[in-house]
Amino acid sequence: MTTRFRVTLLTAACLTWLAGAAWAQQPNFSPAVYGDGAVWGTKGTTSLPAPNAHNQQSFDKLFVFVNGAPGQLPVSEAAPRNPLYNGGRWFTQTVMWTAAGLAAYDTLPVLMSYDEILQQQAQGYLAIAPGSPAGGPPPYFQCPLLPVK
Repeated sequence: MTTRFRVTLLTAACLTWLAGAAWAQQPNFSPAVYGDGAVWGTKGTTSLPAPNAHNQQSFDKLFVFVNGAPGQLPVSEAAPRNPLYNGGRWFTQTVMWTAAGLAAYDTLPVLMSYDEILQQQAQGYLAIAPGSPAGGPPPYFQCPLLPVK
C-alpha cells in the first residue's frame, strides 16, 4: 500500500467513525404532537404565567384530548414553517368527543391538524374548554416543536 492510499483510508475511517458518533449523540425526539398534519417531537416544558393584554397573541392553542382515538396525540394550532406558529408557547385546551361525535363514527378518527379540530367542532362532535385536563400539561407553558428523529 502506498502512503497516500493509507492516509486516504485512515481519513475515511475516521470520518465514518465521527459521523457515527455524532449520529448516536443526536437526541431522540419521539412523536409527541400533531401539527399541520405532521407529527412533531418535543423535549421539556417550562410553565409560563398567564398572558396579559400585551402578549396574548404570542401563544398557540394546544388541544389535549381526554377521550380521543387510540394513538391520538395533542394537536397544535400551528407548527414550524407555519407563519402563525409562535415558537412553542402554548395555551392548553381540553378536548372531548361529544355523544354526537362518538355516535357518528364506528372508530374515532385521529385528528392531526387545527383545521380538522375546527371541522369536528363545527359539526358538534367536539367540546373544547380552555385550560388543561387533570394530569395534563400546565395551562400555559413553553415547549418547542422539533422534527421527529
